[in-house]
Amino acid sequence: MTDTTTRRYTRERTDEETEAEEESTAEEHAVCPECGGNLATDTEHGETVCEDCGLVVEEDEIDPGPEWRAFDSREKDEKSRVGAPTTNMMHDKGLSTNIGWQDKDAYGNTLSSRQREKMQRLRTWNERFRTRDSKERNLKQALGEIDRMASALGLPENVRETASVIYRRALEEDLLPGRSIEGVATASLYAAARKAGTPRSLDELTKVSRVDKDEIARTYRYIVRQLNLEIQPADPESYVPRFTSDLGLSEEVERRARQLLDNAKQQGVHSGKSPVGLAAAAVYAASLLTNEKVTQSEVSEVANISEVTIRNRYHELLEAEENAVGL
Repeated sequence: MTDTTTRRYTRERTDEETEAEEESTAEEHAVCPECGGNLATDTEHGETVCEDCGLVVEEDEIDPGPEWRAFDSREKDEKSRVGAPTTNMMHDKGLSTNIGWQDKDAYGNTLSSRQREKMQRLRTWNERFRTRDSKERNLKQALGEIDRMASALGLPENVRETASVIYRRALEEDLLPGRSIEGVATASLYAAARKAGTPRSLDELTKVSRVDKDEIARTYRYIVRQLNLEIQPADPESYVPRFTSDLGLSEEVERRARQLLDNAKQQGVHSGKSPVGLAAAAVYAASLLTNEKVTQSEVSEVANISEVTIRNRYHELLEAEENAVGL
């Protein structure tokens, strides 16, 4: 037998002997050293006790579990100490380190001037390392724009997450050359809002965006076509709750507006019409029908649409209502 074979054989024997020793040690710990009875773990007192003779085999055991209580999955996630969940709304998905700007230590004491200078240098280098290349800098700028616009429009977190995913896909598939970062970010947010059923009009997007309406529309169509996004046409009813809420109207007005829009769909009046204009006209007509009068000017300001459009759609909705009643 060669030296190499001997060493291999010896190593295998040593591993087998180690495993056997560990198994025998585990079996010894599983039984009482005094009477050989079964051992039970008392988690409340941190002790391992023999069930037969009562001998305390181990005490002051460390509990690796949490000291808090959670009654559902949401509370468990909120109280977990493994860090924040990953998110697509940050360019690094929230996995990197972030140094705070409070200039205070862990005890709340203010740092000295020398320590503040040191922390400032660390923050500067930390920000530089977080964006290592142009792609990450692009993503960081775009996601910041999406978050800013979504906050201004009052869009929920799920819409921001979806918009971030759409922008990431556009960046990965190299759709940005020839287009501005702000334009693609705005188009991604517009698509995400429509996809989530909380749409915002192009005029509303233009107010908070850094690009004009034509560029948003053009970029939106290009992204939807290239990424094969399945986005249904905006439903006028999805605008009604927001308009009635902003105008301080009751649920009765919202219900009546939905009824007017349902009749318009049955009559085919909605075809080719702006969903925002139909929703605004339905809210205006419903407020008059329920004696909660608002002016066309107020509805126009909330919906960001002209009073002429509201008047035209208003008459069409009333005609569709009369036809539906006549049928």
